[in-house]
Amino acid sequence: MRVLILGADGYLGWATCMHFSGKGHEVAGIDNYFRRNSGLELDCESLIPVPNLVQRARIWKELAGGKLRVSIGDVTDYNFLLEAFREFRPDSVIHYAEQPSAPYSMINRDKAAFTTRNNLISTINIAYAVKEVNPDCHIIKLGTMGEYGTPNIDIEEGWIDIEHKGRKDRFLFPRQASSVYHTSKVQDTDLLWFYVRTWGLRVTDLMQGPVYGVSTDESDLDHRLMPIFNYDEIFGTVLNRFIVQAVAGQPLTVYGKGGQVRGYLNIKDTMQCVYLAALNPADRGELRVFNQVTETFSVNELAGHVRRAGKGLDYDVKVKAVENPRVEKEEHYYNPKYTGLLELGLKPHYLTDDVLCGMFRAVEKYKDRINRDAIFRGVKWR
Repeated sequence: MRVLILGADGYLGWATCMHFSGKGHEVAGIDNYFRRNSGLELDCESLIPVPNLVQRARIWKELAGGKLRVSIGDVTDYNFLLEAFREFRPDSVIHYAEQPSAPYSMINRDKAAFTTRNNLISTINIAYAVKEVNPDCHIIKLGTMGEYGTPNIDIEEGWIDIEHKGRKDRFLFPRQASSVYHTSKVQDTDLLWFYVRTWGLRVTDLMQGPVYGVSTDESDLDHRLMPIFNYDEIFGTVLNRFIVQAVAGQPLTVYGKGGQVRGYLNIKDTMQCVYLAALNPADRGELRVFNQVTETFSVNELAGHVRRAGKGLDYDVKVKAVENPRVEKEEHYYNPKYTGLLELGLKPHYLTDDVLCGMFRAVEKYKDRINRDAIFRGVKWR
């Protein structure tokens, strides 16, 4: 396949570039360094110092023989994106090129506006570029389980069948986003569903839960190939943050009562999921939705797992409940369905003490780089 990866420098984007390249596919990657520049602006840079995208592509070629075409640019610039499509003519495009943080979107009005503009314009641009250059190109968009919220019914895999006053129909599962970021992702889904119905595009929307993990099989070749690893409140996911807090000797900050349940997955499983989606594309005129999680945990359960694993490594891990800066239910029903990717062949890496200990050891190598002031800032929703 010819695979175009947008957001190629990010936590998931770079790992995806290597994963597809390592399996023999022709890969092109685009990024505008938003994640790096925002880390500088907000003083919350990656724990692991990594070369820039061009340098990493060169290192990957030297070590693994994989050729990656990379370019720096903004996919909200339609002329730039269209030219990239015309030059590369991808069979699949993987859309990571969005502002990915709920807290970032809630910092102030400007950050909210940027999130909305960036995420929606990038999605519209992709739809138009596919229509103009290759209508058969498969769009794989990274959604989020946060689009669903925490409804008091089972979360079906993207769609729900409704019977009302004797009539039946099938609808996208109702969305109840909990931040501006998550709201923009709901709008992404609606935009793509509109273009699927109107232009017959083929789209897979991956509703992903929070990802954890420090490395992938490909990045294990050399520390310079490691993904950007954020541990701060703005860009770091909760389990990654907990591991760094434990190594830094800080209490794990549990928001409110800690009963919030979400679906999680290892970064290695993100690679599997995206790859399986690409190998098994949606049909023309189909919006296919997969819930991309492998396990569910409450925040308290995650903290307990980290505490137990840390104890085995002689860490005295403390847990501290703090006032919840977000507006969310802290005790709720949560039962998402996630069978689609398993049926395609996903073999999950479950969260075990061995996995957690591996994360501890990886973070320990960069202990001196931990910016303790960046871990928790309490960005408030209200």
